[in-house]
Amino acid sequence: MVIRARTALFAALLSPLALLSDSRPWLTLIGVGAVVLIVWCIDFLLAAAPSAIGLVRRLPHSVTLGSESTLRWELSNRSTSTAHLEVADGLAPSLGAKTRRAALDLIAGQTATVEIDIEPSRRGRFILEDFTIRSSGPLGFAARQKTRRIPETLRVLPRYPSRAEAELRLKRHRLDVGLRTTRARGGGSEFDQLRDFTIDDEFRKIDWSATARTGRTIVRTYRAERNQTVINVLDNGRLMAGQVAAVPRVEHAMDAIMAVTTVATGLGDRAGLLIFDREIRASVPASARAAQLGRVTRAMYAIEPELAESDYRGAFTHVLTRFARRTMLVIHTDLVEQSVGEFLLPALPLLTRNHVVVVAAVRDPEVDLWARQSPQDAEASYRHAAARDALAERRRTIAAMRRQGATVVDAQPGKLAGRLIDRYLDAKSTGRI
Repeated sequence: MVIRARTALFAALLSPLALLSDSRPWLTLIGVGAVVLIVWCIDFLLAAAPSAIGLVRRLPHSVTLGSESTLRWELSNRSTSTAHLEVADGLAPSLGAKTRRAALDLIAGQTATVEIDIEPSRRGRFILEDFTIRSSGPLGFAARQKTRRIPETLRVLPRYPSRAEAELRLKRHRLDVGLRTTRARGGGSEFDQLRDFTIDDEFRKIDWSATARTGRTIVRTYRAERNQTVINVLDNGRLMAGQVAAVPRVEHAMDAIMAVTTVATGLGDRAGLLIFDREIRASVPASARAAQLGRVTRAMYAIEPELAESDYRGAFTHVLTRFARRTMLVIHTDLVEQSVGEFLLPALPLLTRNHVVVVAAVRDPEVDLWARQSPQDAEASYRHAAARDALAERRRTIAAMRRQGATVVDAQPGKLAGRLIDRYLDAKSTGRI
């Protein structure tokens, strides 16, 4: 319809000039130019002003890395004429937007919502600012354009692939030892209840005073103490920048941290977080509240590894000043012999004297594969020898940390979170924390 209107307008304006086309062609050219200019000016004036277009950008509260989400543009026409719009949002390429442009027509007073699907490929804090509105005239010859600065923040949180496993282990543990408690016959150190003796009970658990009062054999049951503390200590130095299974080591650590936090707070214990490299980057005080997982996740989502050696002694001193009571400390790092021997091992005795220390690292399955394969050529032989040397260094590093009193969990991708949960539950059930 716009094309027909445009054609009819040009035919009406150019018909007088057709009489001059043979006698005075130069006048015809000037006339055509004047007609085009007039039409352009009319179309420009008829185009709705971009400032008359109301815009609200609706963002999700947060998005998980690799998952799909939707952001919305709410556009309203506050002018007195129909607006022919093309809009574009300045979205970062790593947000994975299916499109960042849209075209729509809004009659006067109308409001419309445009939905844009995104699938981020990188976590972190994204600042969305520029939004461009282009308003075309009814004939499509002219347009007005304006870019607005609408600063808003979109948070892309780290992946949590172990969520289902953590929640399943939490449910199983509650079923095994009593709903919503960590109850166990003869285990733990916190008094739970008195009950009748059964054939499976230990004689040393008999409460003789209660037995004398009731005339029945009564035993005391105990449960593992609640309100214990688990602190995840995340190394954000250069060791954590390397990739395992196409994912940075720090991302594997974040998944394990969220899993341990889920289980610990679910069992009534307090969980906290410390992130460090050359300095302390973030600290989340220990808490047993259900919202603690969200606090821990928000503290981690925007960090990027610092390509420098980490200050373990400074981080451990910070921990000791905050936690005098016995605590389970889970240190997430990598087991590189030179760095561990030079920086981590000398600082480790600061913690192992009074705390339960677990050192967690993700193991590269590709290196294990190279070490197992029989080399067929010179390149494979080099990889085989290098892999065997790397694994031997890793074993020496683990042995050295165990001699210092630390427990070491060295697991392949996808298994680290589960093994750390097992270590936490074992330490809890045996009363080590």
